[in-house]
Amino acid sequence: MRIVIALGGNALLRRGDRPDAAVQQANIDRVATAVAGLALEHEVVITHGNEPQIGLLAMESAADPVLTTPYPLDLLGAQTEGLIGSLLVRALYDALPGHKIAALVTHTLVRADDPAFARPTKRVGPVYPRDVARSLARRRGWHIAKDATGWRQVVASPAPEGIVETETIHDLLTCGVLVICAGGGGVPVTADSDTGALHGVDAVIDKDLTAALLAEDLKADFLLILTDVPNVYTGYGTSDQHPVLDATPDDLRRAGFPDCSMGPKTEAAARFVERTGGLAAIGALDAAYEIVHGRSGTLVRPDLAIG
Repeated sequence: MRIVIALGGNALLRRGDRPDAAVQQANIDRVATAVAGLALEHEVVITHGNEPQIGLLAMESAADPVLTTPYPLDLLGAQTEGLIGSLLVRALYDALPGHKIAALVTHTLVRADDPAFARPTKRVGPVYPRDVARSLARRRGWHIAKDATGWRQVVASPAPEGIVETETIHDLLTCGVLVICAGGGGVPVTADSDTGALHGVDAVIDKDLTAALLAEDLKADFLLILTDVPNVYTGYGTSDQHPVLDATPDDLRRAGFPDCSMGPKTEAAARFVERTGGLAAIGALDAAYEIVHGRSGTLVRPDLAIG
């Protein structure tokens, strides 16, 4: 099969981890172990989140007195693609000796008139107490929003419309290369209507929605979304919590998962299944092989009803 794997940000920095390089390296080693078995049997493309990393870089850039203005999010996103891509390449070379592996800085097209630019919703960076978050927002011009355990910066998150390097990624796959790409949803760009020139925009694209689009464009058989829980749950964190082991796109949408947690993952899985007739699954990083072989996770499949 051709499998697109979307790694959650927790694959690199788990909840509560300090954002140190050594911590990320240790977590990346877990990733390499988890996906190596799949890469030996299938064509694999790996995408990844970058919310903790881009938030950290944005905070450092905003506080740097040498800069006239902070670096825009598109360039910070490119930095995270290089950083995380390098960590993944090194770990996978150890886990898959002799395997061809390449990390590619990837650009994702968005619409300049996307209404998301006027409504920042994408959470990035660390969680702060309310008073600290409000102080940072005043000083640095941030938008902030409540998260599960505190407050975080929120930025614009336009919808992905296309991936500039799709053809290159396809060519690499046909040469037997494991490709790491579309990190953090890809570097957000618009294309000039007259010349086609690319222009970066100050935003962060949802990486799961980009992974779904990439999987569709690559004609992948399977979209695997890896996170830090073994299944999708209804009523997560409540006394009515129940695992969802098997679902259709309509089932997931009716459940109404929140935008700040499982919502983008379930929507990405639903879109891929609807548009391609392929399979998607959501589950825990360490169970990646078992999920693809039907022994773990939440399977998302087409509605097989007739009539």
